[in-house]
Amino acid sequence: QVQLVESGGGLVQAGGSLRLSCAASGTIFKINAMGWYRQAPGKQRELVATITSGGSRTYADSVKGRFTISNAKNTMVLQMNSLKPEDTAVYYCNGNLRTGWGRGDNDYWGQGTQVTVSS
Repeated sequence: QVQLVESGGGLVQAGGSLRLSCAASGTIFKINAMGWYRQAPGKQRELVATITSGGSRTYADSVKGRFTISNAKNTMVLQMNSLKPEDTAVYYCNGNLRTGWGRGDNDYWGQGTQVTVSS
């Protein structure tokens, strides 16, 4: 069983910063990549940033230069600076990982954490 637990969401004024963390626990053999996705009311879930086990990072164009993703062992962090009202959404942690030798890779999701940026 795998669990991804997010923390660090909240309310912040435009221009402020927040730091989101995601801790993966349970039966984990190998983490291939982890990422953050977000979903605003009435919109589809979208990719924010991802990081592979080798350290390769990708960012949505809308957050480049403002957000930084990092990882250490089974924990992932998203540092969000210069936040804008349009960053308001529920942020979800995603992990693509393997739970045992010879098993396939699967996606796991956290429960989500609310980020609200006021203007």
